[in-house]
This record gives sequence, C-alpha cells and structure tokens, in this order.
Amino acid sequence: MTSINYAWSVLGGDPALLARVTTVARAGTLPARLPVRRLARACVGACALAAAELGARRTGRAEVPAVRVDDGAVAAAFTSERRLLVDGRAPVPFAPLSRFWRTADGWVRTHANYPHHRARLLTALGLPENASPEDVAARVAERTAVAVEDAVHAAGGLAVALRSPEEWAAHEQAAEVAARPLVERGRLDGADARVLAPLAAGTSPLLPAAGVRVLDLTRVLAGPVVTRTLALLGADVLRLDAPWLPELPDQHADTGFGKRSARLDLTTDRAAFEELLASADVVVTGYRPGALDRFGLAPEALAERRPGLVVAQVSAWGGYGPWGGRRGFDSLVQAATGIAWAEGSADRPGALPAQALDHGSGYLLAAGVLRALTEQSYDGGGRFVRLALARTARWLMAEPGPEPGAEADEAVQTDGTGEAGGTGGTGEVGEAREAGEAYEGPDAWLAERDSALGRLRYARPPLSFAGGPADWARPPVPWGSDAARWA
Repeated sequence: MTSINYAWSVLGGDPALLARVTTVARAGTLPARLPVRRLARACVGACALAAAELGARRTGRAEVPAVRVDDGAVAAAFTSERRLLVDGRAPVPFAPLSRFWRTADGWVRTHANYPHHRARLLTALGLPENASPEDVAARVAERTAVAVEDAVHAAGGLAVALRSPEEWAAHEQAAEVAARPLVERGRLDGADARVLAPLAAGTSPLLPAAGVRVLDLTRVLAGPVVTRTLALLGADVLRLDAPWLPELPDQHADTGFGKRSARLDLTTDRAAFEELLASADVVVTGYRPGALDRFGLAPEALAERRPGLVVAQVSAWGGYGPWGGRRGFDSLVQAATGIAWAEGSADRPGALPAQALDHGSGYLLAAGVLRALTEQSYDGGGRFVRLALARTARWLMAEPGPEPGAEADEAVQTDGTGEAGGTGGTGEVGEAREAGEAYEGPDAWLAERDSALGRLRYARPPLSFAGGPADWARPPVPWGSDAARWA
C-alpha cells in the first residue's frame, strides 16, 4: 500500500511513532491515474518522521517531535525542477531529443539532456551531430522499439521501448526487481557505535543531521534530492564531480541548496578523496551500479577504509539482473515499467505529473540514511541503504489509483496509518485528524532568495516537524566553486 506506515515499516521504523504523524490532504495535487499523491506523501512523511526520530535521539527527548505532512508542500517539492526560476527565467526540463518517438511497432523513449548522451544517441542511429528532431523521427520510424533500445544502449546512450505493465512483468529485469524489498538495508561491519555530539534540547531550529559529514557523488535528480534533504537537516554536504562532467546549470541550482560543490578527479586525486573519506559519516552515490567500483567506492570497500560508514546508493534499474549495469532516468523507467502506458492514451504514451520516481526514491533514501544514523547510535556498525527507481515504480504500480474523479481518500486528513476518519484528540494512532483543505496551486510553498547564481524562486522543503528547519541555511553555489575539503 502506498502509505506512510508501509514506507516506515520497510525502513525498520517503530510503528508506535506513526502516532506522531498528521497529514493534510489536498484534492487536486499531483493528479494522475496512479496513486502518485499517496506515494509522494508516504515518502516525505517517512523522511520527516526519520528526521524527527533522530532529532529526539540527539536531544535526549522522550517524545519524538510531531510531524505534519501537507500535500501542497509535497506537490511543490516533487515538481521543484519545474518551479525553479533563475532571474525570472524558467528552465527547460528536457532537451529536444529527450522524448517519445514513434517506431515501426510502437514507441521508444530517449534521454539526451547531456551532450555526451545526445552524441551517443545520434551515433547509434547513424546520424550526424547536427541532426534535427525530424531526422531522428524518420530514422526511428524505420525500426522496432526494441531494436532502437538495443542499438542505443550498445552505443552507451539511453533509450527504452514503451512497455505495457504486462510486457514489463514478463521481462527478466522485472522479476529481479520484484524479488527485492523496496528499501534494501543491511550492515557493512561491526564497528563501535558512532557517537554524534548531543544537541541541546532547546536548539532552534532542530537540525538532526548537524555535524554529519556527507560525501555526495550523485547526478541528476534522485541522488541530489537525498543530499539536498540531508543538507536541510544540518549535514555538511560536499558534492564531488569529475572536472570534465559538469552538471546542467539549472539542475544544479534546483538540487544544490544547502550544499557545497567541488571538482575532484578520482583518477588523479585519490589522496584528496581518501582524506575526505577518513572523516566522512555518509557517502551517497547515484551513478549506475558498478561505475564507481574501480575507484574503491563499492560499499564494502568504503567501509573497510572507513569503519562505521553509512553508504547510500540509488540507481535506475537496481544492481542486479540483465539491466543491472544500465544507465537510466526517471522518464525511461516510467516508459519501461508500464507507467507511461498506464498514464497515456490510445494515441500517445503519458507521464506522471512529476518525476515522482526520482523524488520519491530520494526522500526514501534520505529517510534510510537518517534511520541508519539512529540505529548506529544504539548498536554501531557500518550500514548500507539501497534503492532502485524501478522498484519504486513497482510499488506505485502495485496499488490501483482511485476511479477517475474519485477523491474520497484525499478529502479528509489522515494519520500515518493511511486510514481516514477519527475525531481529533491526543495524537495517538487514529486520533490526529482534521478536515481536508483546498488546493489553490503551489504559490504558498514557493520562496525567493538571492544567490551567486542569481535571484531564485524555488520550492521550499516539504519536511515539517516540530522545531525543525523551514528552509535551507544557504542557497546553491556555482558548480565546482568550492575547495574539496570539509567546512
């Protein structure tokens, strides 16, 4: 079920803490045939509860701070890359060659936002660098969807055939994905308990991750959402990128809040990385499985050099099965797993109202990191937490959405169990209730501030718990503008 209590259970959380969660349902947010709103609410709610739990642990509170999950705030955050304005200019989310194309037997979805991915796509199709979208459309129309998928993958590019839910269920990768839990969690070593400095009970705002050092080796959206969330909660987040692989500027602006950004060549600056690792608490990676292993960045290799480390990993397809080493993005996973088919029409594939697999996986993985830090404070041990967008997609697809126009489950406020009703009261499970509220658009959850990148309009963070931060302490900085060292 796409509910907070399910998300909390797969994170290993104490079910009694769900009584601390209240949700504000707003009909009209993230409209879709699939239960996107419930999935988004569940991921943010679980993350906020994990933050509140760690905050209570570090301040010595007997009671975990109350958590409030507002559908309006969640919807704004899940579309943050679309809400961003830089000096009044709106980003273009997808490049001209990132789209669905008709094939000889159906549809194929490509992703070519990065220059090197665009070049590989054109190479696979036998087209020159200056090829137009019309050129691509003509070439793709001559081939089957799977033939395009295979050719582009062989060239190192990104393309996925549109599949129905039944077609995906019959795929070997789908079986591998289905065999795994939504959140994979485990121990890496038996190191002594990591002692985070206590926080004063009256600290304002309460920053549960204060003093936690996070190495951010992620790209695009899901991974940067993880580290953006940890930065909100007080972590010292240092993003590292290869000097020759700059991030897309608007994407960097959207996900760079609260972080510092440095360039580091792992092939020549290993000593610098090892110095950073020696005092890191968390490493988050978002590259395709195995891509960083040659640099000694597999979870077990990292934990061997830094016992007690928490390693968080997010990938498109998971690190297993025939697609385990493939690159991927949210839009491609939607196409492959049947989501685009379910959200589309007889004439054309559709899409979710947000990059919900990216955002949802990001908040869930951040929650997994926070829960790992809490668990470490009791019994130590290095930990790993791992998610795959394809597994999040399976979670979304497993539960049918409401009938068209039916909003009964969204018209009231619910608690963390996902059950509606109640009379209000003490905050125990089944008692934290209010009437649902109208949704009049995202403006109430947007903010503006100046930065070195220009004047930014952005979505405020959706995590809300008593005493917690309302915004990031610092705006994003230009890509690669910081030194590769801890603050």
